[in-house]
Amino acid sequence: MTAFKTPSPHNANANGRVPQPDDPQSDEPQSNDSRRETIHIGGMDCSSCARRIEHAVRRLPGVDRADVHYAAATMKVEYDARHTNRTILENELRQLGYSCGATRQSQQANTSGHHHAHDSHTHDSHTHHAAAGGSSAQSLPWLRRYRELSLSLLCGWLLTLSFVGEKYFGLPHAAAVALYAAAYGAGGYDVARHALPGVLRGRFDVDVLMLLGALGAAALGEWGEGAFLLFLFSLGHALEHSAMERARDAISTLGRLTPKTALVRRDGHDEVIAVEELRIGDIAIVRPGDRVSVDGAVRVGHSAIDQSPLTGESVPVEKAPGDKVFAGAINGEGSLEVEVSRLAQDTTMARVLRMVEEAQAEKSPTQTFAERFERVFVPLVLVTLSLAAVVPPLLGWLSWEVAILRALGALVAASPCALALATPAAVLAAIGQAARNGVLIKGGVHLENLGALHAIAFDKTGTITRGRPEVTIVIAMQPHSEDDLLSMAAAVESRSNHPLAQAVLRKASEREVIWPASGEAHAIAGHGVEAQVGDHQVRLGSETYFQQQERAIPDELAAQARRCGEAGQPTTFIQIDGQVVGLLAFSDTLRPEAAATLQRLRALGISSLTMLTGDNARVAQVVAQQAGIDEFRAGLLPEQKMSAIRELQQQHGQVAMVGDGVNDAPALANATVGIAMGASGTDVALEVADVALMADDLSRLPFAVALSRQSRRIIRQNLWISLSVIALLVPSTLFGFTRLGVAVIFHEGSTLIVLLNALRLLRFRPEVTHS
Repeated sequence: MTAFKTPSPHNANANGRVPQPDDPQSDEPQSNDSRRETIHIGGMDCSSCARRIEHAVRRLPGVDRADVHYAAATMKVEYDARHTNRTILENELRQLGYSCGATRQSQQANTSGHHHAHDSHTHDSHTHHAAAGGSSAQSLPWLRRYRELSLSLLCGWLLTLSFVGEKYFGLPHAAAVALYAAAYGAGGYDVARHALPGVLRGRFDVDVLMLLGALGAAALGEWGEGAFLLFLFSLGHALEHSAMERARDAISTLGRLTPKTALVRRDGHDEVIAVEELRIGDIAIVRPGDRVSVDGAVRVGHSAIDQSPLTGESVPVEKAPGDKVFAGAINGEGSLEVEVSRLAQDTTMARVLRMVEEAQAEKSPTQTFAERFERVFVPLVLVTLSLAAVVPPLLGWLSWEVAILRALGALVAASPCALALATPAAVLAAIGQAARNGVLIKGGVHLENLGALHAIAFDKTGTITRGRPEVTIVIAMQPHSEDDLLSMAAAVESRSNHPLAQAVLRKASEREVIWPASGEAHAIAGHGVEAQVGDHQVRLGSETYFQQQERAIPDELAAQARRCGEAGQPTTFIQIDGQVVGLLAFSDTLRPEAAATLQRLRALGISSLTMLTGDNARVAQVVAQQAGIDEFRAGLLPEQKMSAIRELQQQHGQVAMVGDGVNDAPALANATVGIAMGASGTDVALEVADVALMADDLSRLPFAVALSRQSRRIIRQNLWISLSVIALLVPSTLFGFTRLGVAVIFHEGSTLIVLLNALRLLRFRPEVTHS
């Protein structure tokens, strides 16, 4: 169980007794204490289970709200702790026939290092004994894992045996009925196990209707029809359950990527401990080829890190002292010492997994509509089919047997199982696939909105551009070369952390320029810096500074400086031994992928691309032209960006905002969909945005939009499939064109088609970005 607020206090006390809400000795607060929790539920094998649990839990005293999400296998519940507690909620779930507690992934996360090692050893021993036990021992785990499917197949085998035996081999009718009854038991066990507790609480759902249909067929002597119904229904449940588990595994596999132990250096000794025992400031040792077990900063070592499990980046990223690394990443050939900056439960991977689980439990607008439709449709069907079973015999149009069989068939046909799964299965698969490719989508509503967009606004700095200055122009006057100037400039700036100084050093390194050692550098307040480099006095400063010093600037350099200024590129002049001999121009350069990304977004149907920036209009115009952006708004403060988003919404309806999640937070919060860049290192981005691109890579955005659009298409297809089957099958069954068995085949077939259609999203690839 994962608590949204504070940990539940309903644990056993010192006497080993679980406090109850009205117990005077309980630690329960006696004032209003509202709690919200998420409970993971095991044993749900169809969408009806979710509504059955909701119905039962909402009837408990003190429960204000209960929302069960079948696809994510979770229940969000809000309750007053004065009247109920976690134990009562879990007991209710168990009485309904379900298990509850932590997911497999959480169970792994809670395992200590010593226990983990012990369990691994025990597991290996068990595996050895199982292998020695022969094929019969090996079959038991399979039967336990696929119990539903095993019972369904047993039902089908008994059905076939009784039908073929009676029809072709003279099996006595009484023996055939006994085999049919056994088939009823095998096929109806799981259905009855969940349905009957719901009936006792006043809940009638699809499982109950199927049981009634089978029993009704048996009462009319149609044992084969009833057994066939239960066989197909139980088989459909088993296959549906298996398909949903596959979709859920898209996320749980991410959780299994994080190591459960870490190699830590304490008091001069290296020891392996559970990640839960790590403390902030610990030094974790990451050996070549190991998975990183912590979030932290590199203190010693260089290596290439594969961050694809978290960010989706296909190429390993070089890491050096000072760079951040994330739990779950794979180390390359170098050894690293990493200083822990976050506890195990607060790592970026852990937070992403929690957010994805919460997102999967959120109901999208389409799913909410489908549930509202079901609430009206199901009672209407029950009333109509009750009349269809009674009125024709009373009027002499049909016999009672035929009328009841037709009504039972129509009842099966009208059961909205496929409709209930049409949306949540697609949302679950899409969010899982997005997370595996470095895109965090925080719920079905954001998934659907992202797929419906036709307008996106972008921040400039750090989103369209790299977010850091680079040396773009180097001009040298004779007899000096460009490399000579870079060498001198790098020598002067080598001890500075100023962004422009770092840009000079990067440019020199890029050109493989070696710079000499320099004397102590002295800042020229507001204008530049100077230092002694060998026998030369070198100064780097602005045009204003040299003009004040009455130092002549060559006309060629002055003209170039004006052109750079018009293009929004600040310049720095270089003076050697009293002579201005060159200049460097700087610019926050366009991301390499920016222009291509915007073209792909247009191909996807995004008709309006707008840039919002606090920079001046001259710089904004240059960047917009380079990126191919239609419209830009410059000189905006954070609150003005928010107003701009609202204006764009009035023009285009739904608008997304892409930013860094910090100074763009108001705009992100007010956009239809807020999208954060590079969220793997930004706490605010993960919290504020609706969608987070975990890698600092704008090219992930077209993938996210394309995936969302594909999800919307699949959801629409699923709705049409489910509604069309109901619309065609109900009247054809009522008027006798379709028998009960055929109705069951189409009912279960449509449910499986909807599920398999949704699972196509798990194969959606980043390079597939067509609309």
